[in-house]
Amino acid sequence: PGESPVEGALREAFEEVALDPSSVEVIGELDHLQTFTSRSFIVPFVGLLPGRPTLVPSPDEVDAVLHVPVRELLLDEVFREERWGLEPLARPLWFFELVGDTVWGATAAMLRNLLALGTGTAWRD
Repeated sequence: PGESPVEGALREAFEEVALDPSSVEVIGELDHLQTFTSRSFIVPFVGLLPGRPTLVPSPDEVDAVLHVPVRELLLDEVFREERWGLEPLARPLWFFELVGDTVWGATAAMLRNLLALGTGTAWRD
């Protein structure tokens, strides 16, 4: 309420993982998205940090914090796409199958968008 989208994103990051907003240099914005189940509207931002932060996940909001090298996310065997729903309304859902964890849903969509921008390609289209 009364805050810009970037202020809201920084506040959420602080609430969810204790990321100090003053340590983030916001450099861009990803595609907006709406979650399928909760219908939440997300305006994701990309920021630079001076180093790896110590993140403390809020147990009410975050299952886990994963530190994954970008090169691992780019591996063919890590990424997969499925179509969920009945045609013609089926939609793509993306997954990153990591050792011991699966990243999917809105988080995977934001990662896919970031990787496309970072590699300068229509990544995995």
